[in-house]
Amino acid sequence: MTAPLMPKATALWLIDNTTLTFEQIAEFSGIHILEVQTIADGESHVPVVPFDHIVNQQLTLDEIKRCEQDSALKLTLLAPKNPLPNRKTGRKYTPVSKRSERPDAIAWLLKNNPQLSIKHITALVGTTVKTVEAVKNRTHRNSAHIKPRCPVVLGICKQSELDAAMADVSQNEEK
Repeated sequence: MTAPLMPKATALWLIDNTTLTFEQIAEFSGIHILEVQTIADGESHVPVVPFDHIVNQQLTLDEIKRCEQDSALKLTLLAPKNPLPNRKTGRKYTPVSKRSERPDAIAWLLKNNPQLSIKHITALVGTTVKTVEAVKNRTHRNSAHIKPRCPVVLGICKQSELDAAMADVSQNEEK
């Protein structure tokens, strides 16, 4: 189950407006039962504004009433009506401090993973096709100083992204 938005504010609203047990509120909010007790006693050091999940269409009144009648039941969060936007596609942002290390990462990918396409390399490193081809053909302006270094170690991409690209390549080869 995914956690609701603003767990402490959710707990405060549920404490003020329902007869749910602290265990039910803690389970739904994703916070410890002692923290729910602290919020209920008003001893929380952080000022909290209640957050109504009924108005925000994350809970229904029927769901709350169902759980109020039986303390063994757990509240379930409604699925969002408007799904979260997809991740931005295209080249990713590389900090200025890492940009000079991109040719090294490209060289490493070309050397150690020759089966990767230029498209995969540009997506992993966040560069252009022209730069990848320049490193590949050794026509890059800094080609004399390029040392192949792992993009994961450099912090340019994540190991999971590299693994996904390799899986994509192997999947395409099998077809």
